[in-house]
Amino acid sequence: MSAYESKVPRVLLTNDDGIDAPGLAVLEAVAAELAHEVWVVAPEHDQSGTSHSISLHSPLRVSRQGERRFGVTGTPGDCVVMGVRHLMREAPSLVLSGVNRGGNLGIETMFSGTVGAAMTGLLLGLPSFALSQVFTDRERVRWDTARTLAPGVIRQLLAIEHAAPTCLNINFPDVDAADAGPLTPTRQGVGLVRDIEVLPEVDPRGIAYHWLRFDRGPRENEADSETATVAAGRVSVTPLAFDRTDEATFARLAASLI
Repeated sequence: MSAYESKVPRVLLTNDDGIDAPGLAVLEAVAAELAHEVWVVAPEHDQSGTSHSISLHSPLRVSRQGERRFGVTGTPGDCVVMGVRHLMREAPSLVLSGVNRGGNLGIETMFSGTVGAAMTGLLLGLPSFALSQVFTDRERVRWDTARTLAPGVIRQLLAIEHAAPTCLNINFPDVDAADAGPLTPTRQGVGLVRDIEVLPEVDPRGIAYHWLRFDRGPRENEADSETATVAAGRVSVTPLAFDRTDEATFARLAASLI
């Protein structure tokens, strides 16, 4: 059996949609093909939009929900730390986060708990992949596309040698698996988020409350961006790093201040 086909010793799964989310069930099925040992440590409730956050001011409670399966009252980042540093006797060979209900594209990756979990895995020195399934109709998410394509995509990426652990953001297009184009290296780009809106409401007792909502819409994205790539029906993979230095502004500051 080649390295491309062989299984890894153990994998840690998490997500931001919650431990009962359909995308996590998809990821568990995918991981069973890839690893001898599958661990799930996921939020007990939806933690979408929590980005890279970890809980420093409140305790974490863990509930055992099966063999090597745990729910955590915290963020996706908390789940990765709890899994790697506390629950697992041996470190995972790989951290997989997802499969997210909806794409994580462009600027939106900064807010994503799915991506935040994978970045936490990277911080702990582990190769980590975030996986998301793009949809057009929220009630008809093409989970079969991610389920069919993810094992091959992950094996293909694991077969590539890297000098250090990597964090990869993978998005599956909103097409049937048979119609999907090849795995394509992409850049983050700007994505589809244009603004964040505040939606005021009043509860039955006359007390105001507010919802926050992303305003999404068409934006100009380069051809090699993940947004343009999945729109063309291909699977995107973007390597992510912690350093977000704006090099152009740094150069202007250096010229003015030094």
